[in-house]
Amino acid sequence: MITTTDGGTLFGIAAMLLAAGLATGILAGLFGVGGGAILVPVMFLSFTLVGVEEAVAMPLAVGTSLAVIVPTSISSARGHYAKGTVDMTLVRIWAIPILIGVLGGAALARLAEPWVFQLVFILVASTNAAKLLFGKANWKVGDELPTGWLLRLYGLLAGLLSALMGIGGGAITNLAMTLHGRPIHQAVATSAAIGVVISIPGSIGYVLAGIGKTGLPPGSLGFVSLLGCMLIVPTTLLTTKIGVRMAHAMSRRTLEKAFGGFLIAVCLRFLHLLVT
Repeated sequence: MITTTDGGTLFGIAAMLLAAGLATGILAGLFGVGGGAILVPVMFLSFTLVGVEEAVAMPLAVGTSLAVIVPTSISSARGHYAKGTVDMTLVRIWAIPILIGVLGGAALARLAEPWVFQLVFILVASTNAAKLLFGKANWKVGDELPTGWLLRLYGLLAGLLSALMGIGGGAITNLAMTLHGRPIHQAVATSAAIGVVISIPGSIGYVLAGIGKTGLPPGSLGFVSLLGCMLIVPTTLLTTKIGVRMAHAMSRRTLEKAFGGFLIAVCLRFLHLLVT
């Protein structure tokens, strides 16, 4: 039940969503990620502040994040593709396994408890935070990505985890590629293209999973908040190109540390929710 209609609270929530959209666009272009790591916790907080129950707020935040990532990832992928750094062969190999994983994650969204989403977010985000904060250029598990079924398994897991986290998959595929010796710029660019493959079927899946669900706020289509999308999408599109230019023109070490620190803060917040 929606219990909060106070003008000041609603204005504050709108401001949070707009700010999250600005940051998301930059991250999408800079790191090849869809920005779900920012969007999901901000939207989860926003929805709960207006009285949406956690059992609905979490999948609603995830589904809305995936919907927002659709135009963001397309804009980011086009920018990187124009620079010739997207590995389209890898995108084609991963496309079907990722699609299967995304559809599986969206199906689980209707059944899973909020703690499932939060636990997956904590595990994946903390791994990426460790890589961002402490990783070095020589951190590798191999000189090249595996082939055959193992490579496709990577894609399946990327799709499944991304659908449960509400991310474009860049945080996962970027990590997989760099740990297997791929250049960071290629990993960022290819991850941006993967975001398109994940976000479109993922957002459709969350719409279908939420149809008929009780407790959804006004302006929702299944587990996607159309009002949230209207606030966030324009701001992400404004700043995505800025992120692409930054990715190809500057050292990102300071920003990596900042993003890693943010992920740690989000993990601690969700961990607190899990144990209380």
